[in-house]
Amino acid sequence: MNLTIDTKKTDSLLEITLNGEIDAYTAPKLRDTIFPLSEKNGIKMIIDLSGVSYMDSTGLGVFVGVFKNVKANGGHFQLNGLSGRLQRLFEITGLADIIDVNRQIEGEAK
Repeated sequence: MNLTIDTKKTDSLLEITLNGEIDAYTAPKLRDTIFPLSEKNGIKMIIDLSGVSYMDSTGLGVFVGVFKNVKANGGHFQLNGLSGRLQRLFEITGLADIIDVNRQIEGEAK
């Protein structure tokens, strides 16, 4: 399966919506698309993962790198819409303790 990446950018807010799977095949595309965007000073980057059905460790690596870059540039990094499975992945790796992660609420409109 492929990964689609939609971006919506205003002055200091960047909203990214991902759909598909994040794995060794799609992670380079994700990194190449969002890492350069994370270099803007003071950016607030919000990534919606509600359309992501699968993610492996390569996806985690991309998010860690982008998170570090956003923080180094004085910005804020947030992940929204995580399924229970993705939430657990971030929790067992300890990343939920350092990255602003918001789980998808069942029944809530997207």
